[in-house]
Amino acid sequence: MDVKPTDLTFWFGCNMTRHGEIVRLTMRLLEAVGLHADASGGPTTCCGSPKEPNARINAGMASRTVETFNAAPARQVATWCPSCHMNMQDFMAPATPTNFETLHITEVLHAHREKLRPLLRHAVPGRVMLHQHAGFDGRVPVNRLVAELLGMIPGISLTTQPPLPGHMCFGFQSIPGALEKAQRETLAAMATQGADTLCTIFHSCHREGVNLERHNPIQVKNWVHLLAEAAGWEHHDDYKSWRNGGPVPEAAQMAAGDAVFYKLVAPELAKAPLA
Repeated sequence: MDVKPTDLTFWFGCNMTRHGEIVRLTMRLLEAVGLHADASGGPTTCCGSPKEPNARINAGMASRTVETFNAAPARQVATWCPSCHMNMQDFMAPATPTNFETLHITEVLHAHREKLRPLLRHAVPGRVMLHQHAGFDGRVPVNRLVAELLGMIPGISLTTQPPLPGHMCFGFQSIPGALEKAQRETLAAMATQGADTLCTIFHSCHREGVNLERHNPIQVKNWVHLLAEAAGWEHHDDYKSWRNGGPVPEAAQMAAGDAVFYKLVAPELAKAPLA
């Protein structure tokens, strides 16, 4: 049996496991532009950040991940999570030498955008505001890259939100009231600009943003969702349904594992939406 050479590893990280459809759609986008990718994520390829208070565990997880990628046939690793990307650059690669190049997924798809353009045949009407953070943009210009990718979609009217602090909304959780303040500013910017859709870039922002639909006449979508819609690909945002009161299928809970589901996912689903 012939084995197709692997062009890259798509490292979707740990926290992306709540958003399976984004992982699948991203893989489909990579395939559509002619790239073969192996997906890797979850605890087996963790960057170590969940265990930052324990230096020994953190270092062990990080070094095992680098060794896994070193042993893979791909010589490029495309990240999704900005934390994973920064950790790889700042302490994982310096501590454990790598034989691969680290890129962000937005860089990969943007570099192949002319192959992507013909696929985006379906208009996505409406006025879309891109949710932006400033923290990661100094390393990878994700705000510009995503805006230019979305700009290829027929019928889209794109506007941008003034960049928020940090690299994604997860960083607001340790500061009382910070997330709520940021969300109110986002809704105010949408109203001022006449936007009916909020487009998130990262998973943390998407998780926190989806339940804004509960009390506001808006839609919240990820940039990958919008590209998929323009390509005519069907998909369903399960996490958004769960966060807005929809039932969680037993199969989804079992896939996460009871301990993980009740420790991590259930508290998120129980959070009250911004009134």
